[in-house]
Amino acid sequence: MTATFDPTRQLAPSGPLVDEDREHHRFRVHRSTMTSPEIHALEMERVFARSWLYVGHESEIRDPGDYVRRPVGGKQIFMVRNKRGEVRVFHNTCTHRGAMVCRKDQGNAKVFQCFYHAWSFDTDGRLVGVPDRDAYGDGLDFGALGLRPVARTESYRGFVFLSYDPGIVDLVEYLAGATEYLDLVVDATGDAEIIRGTNEYAIEANWKLLAENSIDGYHAVPTHDTYFKYLVALGTDLSGGVAGTAKSLGNGHAVLEYSAPWGRPVAKWEPLFGEDSRDEIGRLRADLVAKHGEERARRMCDTNRNMLIYPNLVINDIMAITVRTFMPTSADRMEVTAWEMAPRDELPQLRQRRLDSFLTFLGPGGFATPDDIEALESCQQGFHSGGLEWNDISRGMAREPLANDEEQMRTFWRQWNEQITGGAR
Repeated sequence: MTATFDPTRQLAPSGPLVDEDREHHRFRVHRSTMTSPEIHALEMERVFARSWLYVGHESEIRDPGDYVRRPVGGKQIFMVRNKRGEVRVFHNTCTHRGAMVCRKDQGNAKVFQCFYHAWSFDTDGRLVGVPDRDAYGDGLDFGALGLRPVARTESYRGFVFLSYDPGIVDLVEYLAGATEYLDLVVDATGDAEIIRGTNEYAIEANWKLLAENSIDGYHAVPTHDTYFKYLVALGTDLSGGVAGTAKSLGNGHAVLEYSAPWGRPVAKWEPLFGEDSRDEIGRLRADLVAKHGEERARRMCDTNRNMLIYPNLVINDIMAITVRTFMPTSADRMEVTAWEMAPRDELPQLRQRRLDSFLTFLGPGGFATPDDIEALESCQQGFHSGGLEWNDISRGMAREPLANDEEQMRTFWRQWNEQITGGAR
């Protein structure tokens, strides 16, 4: 088969992929980073294989034997709580001939049995059953044939991460300044849980576009104009605008924190929630003040946070709490999974209000997600049209970064560039 030449395909330049000139306030990224299969292959090896990656939340596996199965970093894994209540994460492959031993997305099991030849493993990964075991004689060490745990598993405030790199720094060191914002989310929520069910969809665009988009305050007003008009029509006062900052949190993580222009179920009322909820939300706010003090409670109630934990975890604490991951399947396509986080055992009317807020803006059919998908796929199509080599990400370099500047994206790209060029472990 003869390969054909695609004149629109952008190959990596001979120079840098990320070009930063602080003196002239210029930051640009070569568009081959979004289109090159070779760069995609490097990302799998140097980014996803050498970072801490989000697996799931401990609330998804509350009881011994509870498990969830999902791909993480391009590999099939499953997370299970063992008899002692510990969280274990295993490669989802039988040590006999390779078939996946966990075949459902979630459930409860004492034993995972491979359907191919019926080898069985307990929740600690030990091999506990082999049909016709006598056929193997005495030479085979069955104790060494248990399921393989991933190289590293650690948890922070209920968020479980894995790494395929045994030499990676501890999770808390990796999270760096992101721990402050995870603490805000968890402390405001109390006994947090991931609500059962997921949003899953694909975007025909490079995964790094969604990393940018998720912490991009600059696009909100033009791209989501319909949503803002909808809020105004319901009586929400947006005349004060949005004030906030963009911060680097270290190790590629970044956050936007800004005044909430809309209601927040945690404790900021707006007309969308209905008049009958005003007193109830006021009581929620008073409880947070009593527990955390006026200033910390104000941040919890009145400010939004869009946070990226490098490379591919987004936690949006806005009109609802979204936990979202995205994984490239090629240079031009990603798969996205999103969950909603909420207080466990909250009253039904509170849960319904939270779900409505989540789906209205953040759901696959909400105001925001289709807009963002269209924008990112349009960018990807534009990259393949050719004619230009560089994206510009210079906004705000000449001043203290604001919420609608691009310092948070530059933070992501600096870490990405270090990993791709071999400068970071």
